Amino acid sequence: MPAALATAIAAVRSVAAYVSAAVYCAIAGPLGLLVAVPLKWKGLLYVLGHGGAALALGVAGIRYRVAGRAHVPRGRAVVFCANHQSNVDPPVLYRALHPRLHILFKAELRKLPILGVVMETGGFVPVDRARRDEALAAIETAAESIRQGNSFLIFPEGTRSRTDELLPFKKGGFIMAIKAQAPIVPVAITGGRAAMRKGSAIVRPVMVSVRIGPPIATAGRTLDERDLVVDEVRAAIERLLAQGPVAAGER
Repeated sequence: MPAALATAIAAVRSVAAYVSAAVYCAIAGPLGLLVAVPLKWKGLLYVLGHGGAALALGVAGIRYRVAGRAHVPRGRAVVFCANHQSNVDPPVLYRALHPRLHILFKAELRKLPILGVVMETGGFVPVDRARRDEALAAIETAAESIRQGNSFLIFPEGTRSRTDELLPFKKGGFIMAIKAQAPIVPVAITGGRAAMRKGSAIVRPVMVSVRIGPPIATAGRTLDERDLVVDEVRAAIERLLAQGPVAAGER
């Protein structure tokens, strides 16, 4: 297919994905809140969230393969720690990792109409890194949520990497995991950068790979060891990235 035609098709699909996601959020968000808040049925918001993510990814043509699911401990909360290459990473990982995945997210996203309220109501924890006291309070809130059995996803780079090299890791999510004494599950996601090129809003259909590694224990470890934990997790993600894309049929 000629490059110009492929780009045109991707642009049309991108607009359709953005519009469908916005309409879905505008309808499902208020309805979900109307039911979930009075009935204290947070699980409904996760069902609706997965529906919205699946819709947006499907319309845009984003598919994914996952290898290493067997490494995720059963019956307990964990902290998934992933690299970050593209804006397609969060919805893919939200779909791929856990049915009720909680996320540490940038506080400014609370300004998003409807979605910001839904995220906080669903137990996502906003972090304002510019305000140290508030950031520390958010980490403690998230640690308590993990103790209550909720698994979290963190992007320790803090922003998207524009190259294949990992950016420096921020320590907040690791402090959260150590406080909760929860295992950290390293995750490597690749392919998303090809979906959204730098400076472009067009989402191109691609196959995204998600590799999950063996958990790294934090039980018995203290905050004084956080740098060691960071180094261990970073090395684990680098090893996963070095394995390349997930092959068809690989588990």
